[in-house]
Amino acid sequence: MNRWQPVIGLEIHIELKTKSKMFCQCSADYFGRKPNTNTCPVCLGLPGALPVPNQKAVEWTILIGKALNCQISRFSKFDRKHYFYPDLPKGYQISQYDQPLATQGKFEIRNPKSQIKKIIRIRRVHLEEDTGKLIHLKNGTLIDFNRSGLPLVEIVTEPDFDNSDDVKSFLEELQVIIRYLGVSDADMEKGTMRMEPNISIREIPNPKSQIPNPELEQVQFRGSKFKIQNLKFKLPNYKVEVKNINSFRFVKQAIDYEIERQIKILKTGKIPLQETRGFNAEKQMTYSQRTKEESHDYRYFSEPDIPPLIFTKEYIDSILVPELPSQKVKRYVSDFGIRFEDAFILTRDKKMTEYFEEINEKLKIRNEKLQFKIKNLEQTIVNYIVNKKISTALTVDEFINKLIENLKPKETDKDLLNQVIDKVLKDNMKAVEDYKNGKINAVMFLVGRVMRQMKGQAEAKIVRQLIEERLKKIKNKK
Repeated sequence: MNRWQPVIGLEIHIELKTKSKMFCQCSADYFGRKPNTNTCPVCLGLPGALPVPNQKAVEWTILIGKALNCQISRFSKFDRKHYFYPDLPKGYQISQYDQPLATQGKFEIRNPKSQIKKIIRIRRVHLEEDTGKLIHLKNGTLIDFNRSGLPLVEIVTEPDFDNSDDVKSFLEELQVIIRYLGVSDADMEKGTMRMEPNISIREIPNPKSQIPNPELEQVQFRGSKFKIQNLKFKLPNYKVEVKNINSFRFVKQAIDYEIERQIKILKTGKIPLQETRGFNAEKQMTYSQRTKEESHDYRYFSEPDIPPLIFTKEYIDSILVPELPSQKVKRYVSDFGIRFEDAFILTRDKKMTEYFEEINEKLKIRNEKLQFKIKNLEQTIVNYIVNKKISTALTVDEFINKLIENLKPKETDKDLLNQVIDKVLKDNMKAVEDYKNGKINAVMFLVGRVMRQMKGQAEAKIVRQLIEERLKKIKNKK
């Protein structure tokens, strides 16, 4: 980037999978239903209809805030956010403005390329209602209000990102966490997780300086440790928001396109227009939608029909965060000796970790009674799960039986094995010559040939040992 450095913040919307909508008793299961059949006077904003907050939605929003290390507010309230758009039946959205449920969080990510850890600050986590859905046709636009009024959590980060790789890593980990909490499917194809990056570019006088991390922390870089400095800088006086992206890949493409577009404008001495843009996935480019509003444009005021929310410390403490994927990774590595890479892959799916842990607990008991002992038990199980050597569609007991069968020492016909080895060596003289000439890896080719002819009725370790003994004798004769 040289003298230009991206400044990126995120707004992420998560639809909660409560049984009913945010302020009424309509079902929250709207997907696939006939348009405008899942509505009532409250979610349609008809006169006289009074909203009543969904307690489960409030509780789950606090849970998300705790998982993101936020401070949970003992006092919170709802506000009216006014704007006129066809998918907003009331002419305003019930949201939260100055007293959100959770604030001042932080979240650690690891850059997939540099492997450097960074702390991303969470500005706020608040609760609001979703809007309707516009259906664009050739001859007009229709509105489906089935989604209107669904509980929607908005997570807002500070502008702590300076590249699209970190953004993608953050969003992928956030999706896994949301699914671990069980509050949403975070299914982007269904629109239950939507991302909106805010992008601007700052000119830096010293190209070697980096976007500051909000905290001093130890990070590993090229074998040595150093601290990232908590430097302060002035934010650019504009930002561009790209709305409603439903793919991690598209978020990355949109950010990369915007960075390039905005730098070209800045190089001419102009400042990019503060606006809201959409993203064209086919052309991999953004396009202008409208000039971006400021908070005062929404004319916020406290929702008069909903009293403030006041929580006791005991209630907040009773909302417990389960073991999160990053915590599981650390435990699997430290307690079980599982490789970090395998532990990371395994913990991307909560059901798969539960499957692994149940297999591990049962197999530990079985292992004590086996005539042979399974070494490195946990890593062995993970190898078979991650590498799909055994189908994870099997029940836990079926998986264990299959694993034991695969690991059980093979009963080998030694006479047959010796005959097969003699024949393989005779038929593959080139590999034998390669070994004699110092190509030690040639032995693995011969092992593979023997194993194929033995049809699994031999241990690869024993086969290699016997072949190497024969080859050494042949080499010595030379």
